[in-house]
Amino acid sequence: MESNPPKNSDYTQVDRLLKAARNGDAAALSTLFGLYQNYVRLLAASQIRARLRVRASESDVVQETLLNAARGFSEFRGNTGGEFVTWLRAILTRKIQTLIQTHVDAQVRDVRREISLDTVGKWVDQSSVRLENVLAASDPTPVTQLANQERSVCVANALAQLSEDHREVLLLRSIEGLSFPEVADQMNRSHGAVRMLWLRAIEALRDKLQTESEP
Repeated sequence: MESNPPKNSDYTQVDRLLKAARNGDAAALSTLFGLYQNYVRLLAASQIRARLRVRASESDVVQETLLNAARGFSEFRGNTGGEFVTWLRAILTRKIQTLIQTHVDAQVRDVRREISLDTVGKWVDQSSVRLENVLAASDPTPVTQLANQERSVCVANALAQLSEDHREVLLLRSIEGLSFPEVADQMNRSHGAVRMLWLRAIEALRDKLQTESEP
């Protein structure tokens, strides 16, 4: 994940960047994609791990998603950051569906025909909602006061700055929704060690979001 994610304050410029990009400003479009890259990457990671039985490159999925978005930007009809996020998520959904159709084991070909774009879209949307709610709504961190779309993007950027173990346990437990025993099995740790790691990761995420929210 990106080591230097955007700051929350950068998103106040999204509407201006969208207008500039629509007027042909390539630099503005590139900046927009940079603002949402961590969000796309995290959603891609959650789906690749949960849905595919073979290894797929998260970086390749993100790159291809953003490339498709750049090529099709003239088709985007929204004017706000929330609409842009929804549009990017739809492009990612189509990419994930293609990966599933390509990589799922041959033994389940009959099943994979039933995995519609709508179904994959619901999976991706569910991951986004879980991302929004990694921290409880009652948490005092200012980011919880943001709109849902903004909150999910800010949380993704904060996650990108955590240690690998902290990102891993939050992805497995809070975004993929695995139980603690399942997370322990995935991370090859004891149940108790995973629970403590998750608590420390939540605290680290809260601290990072608090810092990002300060003027």
